[in-house]
Amino acid sequence: MLDKHYDPKIVEEGKYDRWKEKGYFTAGDKSKQPFSLVIPPPNVTGKLHLGHVMDTVPDDIICRYKRMKGFDVLWVPGMDHAGIATQAKVEEKLRKEGVSRYDLGREAFLSKAWEWKGEYAKTIHQQWAKIGLSVDYTRERFTLDEGLSNAVRHVFVTLYNEGLIYQGEKIINWDPELRTALSNIEVIHQDDEGEFYYFRYPIEGSKDYIVVATTRPETMWGDTAVFVNPKDTRFSHLIGKRVMNPCNGEYLPVMGDPYVDMSFGTGAMKCTPAHDPNDFALAKKYGFPFIKVLDETAHLLPIAGEFAGMDRYEARKALVAKIQREGHLEKIEKFVHSVGHSERSGCVVEPMLSKQWFVRMKPLAERVLAEQQGPGKVEFLPKRFENVLIRWMKNVDDWCISRQLWWGHRIPAYYSKKTGEVLVTENEPNMEEYVQDEDVLDTWFSSGLWPFATLGWPEKTEDFDRYFPTSVLNTGYDIIFFWVSRMIFQSEHFTGKAPFKQVVIHGLIRDEKGRKMSKSLGNGIDPIDVIAKYGVDALRYFITTNSTPGLDMRYSDEKLQAAQNYLNKIWNATRYVEATLGEGFVPSEIDTKKLGTLDKFILSRLQKTIKKVTAKMDSYEFGAASSALYDFVYDDFCGFYLEMSKVSLSNPEMAESVKQTLYLVMKSIILMIDPYCPFIGEELYLSLPAHLDSAMVETYPEYEKKFVFPAAEKQGKRLMEILRDVRAYKSERKMAPNEPVKITISPKAPFKGIEEYLSRFLFAKVAFSAEAPKGDVLPYPGFSVIVGLDKSPEEIRQGLLKEKERVLFEIQRGSKMLSNPGFVAKAPKEKLALEQAKLKENESKLSDIERRLSDLGN
Repeated sequence: MLDKHYDPKIVEEGKYDRWKEKGYFTAGDKSKQPFSLVIPPPNVTGKLHLGHVMDTVPDDIICRYKRMKGFDVLWVPGMDHAGIATQAKVEEKLRKEGVSRYDLGREAFLSKAWEWKGEYAKTIHQQWAKIGLSVDYTRERFTLDEGLSNAVRHVFVTLYNEGLIYQGEKIINWDPELRTALSNIEVIHQDDEGEFYYFRYPIEGSKDYIVVATTRPETMWGDTAVFVNPKDTRFSHLIGKRVMNPCNGEYLPVMGDPYVDMSFGTGAMKCTPAHDPNDFALAKKYGFPFIKVLDETAHLLPIAGEFAGMDRYEARKALVAKIQREGHLEKIEKFVHSVGHSERSGCVVEPMLSKQWFVRMKPLAERVLAEQQGPGKVEFLPKRFENVLIRWMKNVDDWCISRQLWWGHRIPAYYSKKTGEVLVTENEPNMEEYVQDEDVLDTWFSSGLWPFATLGWPEKTEDFDRYFPTSVLNTGYDIIFFWVSRMIFQSEHFTGKAPFKQVVIHGLIRDEKGRKMSKSLGNGIDPIDVIAKYGVDALRYFITTNSTPGLDMRYSDEKLQAAQNYLNKIWNATRYVEATLGEGFVPSEIDTKKLGTLDKFILSRLQKTIKKVTAKMDSYEFGAASSALYDFVYDDFCGFYLEMSKVSLSNPEMAESVKQTLYLVMKSIILMIDPYCPFIGEELYLSLPAHLDSAMVETYPEYEKKFVFPAAEKQGKRLMEILRDVRAYKSERKMAPNEPVKITISPKAPFKGIEEYLSRFLFAKVAFSAEAPKGDVLPYPGFSVIVGLDKSPEEIRQGLLKEKERVLFEIQRGSKMLSNPGFVAKAPKEKLALEQAKLKENESKLSDIERRLSDLGN
């Protein structure tokens, strides 16, 4: 027997371990159709946050639903080594201990990183269990495990041999804190307050000068020219002349190129090829040298002379002061501009010339664009997010994949100690003759292989043959270009297929004001706190039913409470059904010929609900699916049928059919809510008679046409309307809900036996008449309900006079109190407002009583 009250803590206890022990999460039933998906691998860097819940709970709902629909479901779990993110965390921990990674050396540092991974992997497992993720632990993977490492090396070497990976010098994004290159998508641009420095560049052989503006004076030692637009009449006469660099006194040629924007700054632009991607392109075009000014920590190199060794910002301040002293500073303007910051360290990124490894993206992107036009395309839900992929593929730059880190997949490139020749190979050569490249690969390089490498690729495995391509991917719109795009182009290049058939895109979860959750705002929500307060099922339900695909949602305590109330409603309904069925109840086939009108009504409504819920679940519209079930539970089942069943059960001829109906409907509700809320779903399911070992091995409710009764639906709806309208009639006349009334139905009842329900729930005497008597008429299609009081006119008049006397006394009391200046001056505002409201309400009651007495002829 279920406890009287729903307690999530008690309900959640022990269930997850039991599911794991029973092997319910393990795939491999070859008699069933396969359905597969991979978990978005969490980084081994921290604890659960609401974003993880939003990423994984929809996946779990899909898996639980598909298992109940008869599929062999494989949900591959795993974690991401998260190169930059994890190394940053480990280095931060070491700094607190007074140690740097360089003090430890590479191998010792990696040991520390593996210790970190071990600690946080345990935490992640606990979190998966806490939120009920039904992942197949027998197939768990890690992006640095042996199999994934083999796949990464194979991909790198293959792409290198195909000419799609190359090493070259380019302007890259450099993180001077973590001392590593970053790809464009690892740079977050934000508006920072900065300065525009306007410097005078004296013209050689003249007392005149031109003014050049820059935001980064510390890079001026790397200047190789000043560029102007040939069409700019202010400067075109200077092309071919030279101007002096006020930083170091060296002369720079003035060059003309249409690239220069005449309206930006002063219209004259300094060219610093080693520290700006656009300047790099101009230098290549005109054959200028690439002069580096900053080292890997953003300190100035010896070329800066007296400023060598200074931090970039310290050097900026000192250089500007020097230029000002020498009379070459025109002005400084403050302004707000977009500045790139490292996604991981948060420091300002330096564009810097560096030798790195790159993936040649154009051929790979062109294949994706072609595939998206054909039958093998990846379907995006909502469809508009395909445009994000297309746009990214059309405009993608070559991908910088090398990172100056130690934690990650070390690049399989080896340099001959004798000749310096590069050897790229999957198998380590004789290390007495070679030295391996120090860099590791961008984390997204290995993450991009996740859907197929986790299934054993490049080996030809049984899992790969059976479960690839995967069926669906659920992820946020913010990582379409980070992760989704890389999985698609890597998979299509190496397997000839898209990695998944569909991608379901969700939004982000924001705080109650719509702001992004962040440490700086202090508005983060700890899911563990939410679970402690509302239970994990309420959290799961809230996350998946209050969001629209592709749109952001807001955290709401009110909606979490509503979710818990809903689950409590289902709990109480199950308790009622459990008690009603009794110990000896045995489920059996329902004989439709023995069903009463309202049994037919609820079974027919159930079929419509099953049909709608199933369709929405199949299209991954979990909010719409849950709304359909919610409406059925509240409006049709709990708010109507359960109450009506108390009358139906009193009829011995109907009781058995009612019980069978209650059982079938209650079981169907539990099984439909179970994918969303598996802990309470399991508890309720196991409380039903004739249950299997678990709801996880049950069959999802199926639409059955034999239980569709359109006429009974209309008849049940008419009863609902009569109950609603007569209750409203009483309320409008200030009558108590249990005040007796007379009801006459004319010319005929909508269905046989309706009087039993009206009598019980409206406290009514019910009659039928071919001709309508006098009274208040409530019209319905095909019949009318005439309502009157179940008293003689004199009894009604005496009752009204007695109520009038009481109301007059209250009005006199209130008026006297509110006309007393002493009371009004001393009474608290709340008390004063209360008395004013009471007086107003009693005056309204008096008016209504007098109207009703007038209607009676008094």
